[in-house]
Amino acid sequence: MKDKECEPCILGKQVKSSFKTKVTSDVTRALELIHMDLFGPTQTQSLGGKSYCFVIVDDFTRYTWVYFLSHKHEVFDVFVKFCALVENEKGYKITIIRSDRGGEFVNRNLEDFCAKQGYTHQLSSPRTPQQNGVVERKNRTLQEMCRTMLNEYNIAKHFWAEAINTACYVINKVNVRKQVKKTPYELWKGRKPNISYFKVFGCTCYVLNDKDQLDKFDPKSKVCTFLGYSMHSKAYMVFNRSTKTIEESIHVKFDEVDPKVKMMQNLEKLRIDDEDDGTLGQTSNSQEVEACKESDTSAPKNSRLLIGHSSQQIIGDPNKGVITRSTLHRDEGHIAFVSQTEPTKIDDALGDEFWVMAMQEELSHFVRNKVWTLVPRPKDHTTIGTKWVFRNKKNEKGEIVRNKARLVAQGYNQEEGIDYEEAFAPVARLEAIRMLLAYACYNGFLLYQMDVKSAFLNGFINEEVYVEQPPGFEDHEHPGHVYHLQKALYGLRQAPRAWYDRLSAFLLEKGFKKGTLDPTLFILIEKHDMLLVQIYVDNIIFGSSNTSLCNEFSSLMTNEFEMSMMGELTYFLGLQIKQSKHGIFINQAKYVRDMLKKFKFENLKACDTPSSSTIKMDKDQLGKPIDPKLYLGMIGSLLYLTASRPDIMFSVCLCARFQSDPKESHLKCVKRIFRYLSGTQDLGLWFNKTKSFELRSFVDSDYAGSLVDRKSTSGFCHLLGNSLISWFSKKQNSVALSTAEAEYVSVGSCCAQVLYMKQQLEDYQILVGCAEIYCDNTSAINISKNPVLHSRTKHIEIRHHFLRDHVQKGDVKLIHVPTEDQLADIFTKPLPREQFSKIRRELGMFRESDLLHMF
Repeated sequence: MKDKECEPCILGKQVKSSFKTKVTSDVTRALELIHMDLFGPTQTQSLGGKSYCFVIVDDFTRYTWVYFLSHKHEVFDVFVKFCALVENEKGYKITIIRSDRGGEFVNRNLEDFCAKQGYTHQLSSPRTPQQNGVVERKNRTLQEMCRTMLNEYNIAKHFWAEAINTACYVINKVNVRKQVKKTPYELWKGRKPNISYFKVFGCTCYVLNDKDQLDKFDPKSKVCTFLGYSMHSKAYMVFNRSTKTIEESIHVKFDEVDPKVKMMQNLEKLRIDDEDDGTLGQTSNSQEVEACKESDTSAPKNSRLLIGHSSQQIIGDPNKGVITRSTLHRDEGHIAFVSQTEPTKIDDALGDEFWVMAMQEELSHFVRNKVWTLVPRPKDHTTIGTKWVFRNKKNEKGEIVRNKARLVAQGYNQEEGIDYEEAFAPVARLEAIRMLLAYACYNGFLLYQMDVKSAFLNGFINEEVYVEQPPGFEDHEHPGHVYHLQKALYGLRQAPRAWYDRLSAFLLEKGFKKGTLDPTLFILIEKHDMLLVQIYVDNIIFGSSNTSLCNEFSSLMTNEFEMSMMGELTYFLGLQIKQSKHGIFINQAKYVRDMLKKFKFENLKACDTPSSSTIKMDKDQLGKPIDPKLYLGMIGSLLYLTASRPDIMFSVCLCARFQSDPKESHLKCVKRIFRYLSGTQDLGLWFNKTKSFELRSFVDSDYAGSLVDRKSTSGFCHLLGNSLISWFSKKQNSVALSTAEAEYVSVGSCCAQVLYMKQQLEDYQILVGCAEIYCDNTSAINISKNPVLHSRTKHIEIRHHFLRDHVQKGDVKLIHVPTEDQLADIFTKPLPREQFSKIRRELGMFRESDLLHMF
């Protein structure tokens, strides 16, 4: 019974039929049989917005055509044009077309067209790509070549269409079948192809600039990237890195050196001898390592580069550490030529040319700053490990403009008192930043920003600290040696403090005065002019009514540290800042968009207020629990947004009270905040230029507003002129027995902030006499004026009575304000839409589009 299988065996053992490869084709001429297929959609759109590739192969010649489409329905129109093109060229018609059963090929339009033209349309069986194997194999070849070509020079994925087009152009002119001695081009065209002009895809090239009006000493060429061959003229297609456009030109010079060879050539060129260069410090073996300085050209690729610190010495010019604002704009043209991924392992980074370049740049700072010395491993001292951290730096649009590699020490192994003494370093408070912005607006001068490159490497350390050699960059002559640190390294606990001490000492030495209460504020006074400098770790904001002072400060910092000059202040700690002659606008529109996308809330229906005035939140003990990590992530993201959005301050703080055990009802309230944000994405703070810079404060409380513990909520805000500088919303620590007590406690907290702001303004040489605090509770105002203790106030904690002391001294003055004019209401309770919108506008919150109409 060998020849006949039983039914159970068939049901249990049947497999797909085999397909034998044909050695020769049955067709005898071109266009007798055409194979067609469509692949896509690709995850990454091409530069032209295409997501599909339509591939057509002639069976006899194996000549291939590729067309790039945005949608599947475009296949029919493209095929009709293709038929007219090839039939006109060859002088005879297509006989058979073969495709799979995709909807783009099986439809009424194509069926009618084939019938009209007399084509036979053959379809492969369902789920049997082998029957359309010619074009399926061609697809694979094109895609494999595309990946290889993109990876060779690490070109961004959205150039996939150019890569496939070039791959198709090349394989048409090379022999692809052993049994056939002619190329597809020769079989189709009848003449041998010329391939002498072929170039390496993705290589750097230089295009003659014959369009722009050039100065006598301007470069005659533009640096570009080769992307293939023009289909319409005898020219090369190149990507202009400056304009980010694809151009065609015949006047092109190519640099086709293999990336790996080029890397080693560059390293060899950059090798130096310390004995001939007295500008560098000496290590224990008189040799140091430094990576290539940052430049506008891409470093070549290297698979696994082990840089020996005694033999491979790579150095940039220490005198060229400043990146100008124009350089930053040029960098935008290189967005496509940076790595789009963040490696998690050192091996992955060492296999990427751009991350190798980033690591080399980081090590260059170590040499220029004389951070360490290579020494034998000490026996009586522990050694701290090191690791690489990789981050993609983005611009305001969210585009990756730079790959940043940071070598950090594993400081969690340090012991206090042995490896470090002090670790705290002050950073600027956000209200201090806003106060500086308001002051600049009031005085009509611009603020600028700069960044200290590898700031922590400038800080001196007093402790004896040893670290391991950087992974992937070990000295091959002394692999067991370690580095003895002379300066701080990122990751060390004392690094922030060491950097702050270094910068502070430098500025004080140059005549600056430190702020009385704010150690991150530095003031320089020359005659009648004042230069203000605000420090936030390695970010520096500065400005003056005298621009020459700004220029002098810029030069001063450049001569002492390696700086990135960012120019006019536009983006700081996530705040988008727009300065104009009418005022300053601050918002976080990009952050709002990113947050909505992160939590998949892009399509939420917008609402007018961040919280409902009719819903009271409690623990909801019978409610359905939700993922606390999701809830915490949302609250954390929203809290960061309150830096420029006081309108959501109360709502976010209210929802934050339930982070320990969030329920669905709490999540619903959080989603309402996102709904409000989706409709107010471009809302921000407007600092209007006015003649008044008077300090005004508004304070309020919501008596027993918490349903959980019946504690009250304090809220207050401070304005300089019409500019909102500071705001606050917090549940009080103890239960108040009356509205007067709740208001009195709130005013006490507000008074503390007022005293801080008065002192800060004195550093700006603005003297504030008796600051006005507006309160809508007359009883609280009377308590602040009455020194006699009675039954209504004797139980209040003593610390709250310091308000009364400052009222008597004349530091602050409480003024009654009607409830309808109380601006602090927005920080203590949910408000109806009309009242909420009114207060929001009086606080200086506008849409960016509204400001355009105002001016």
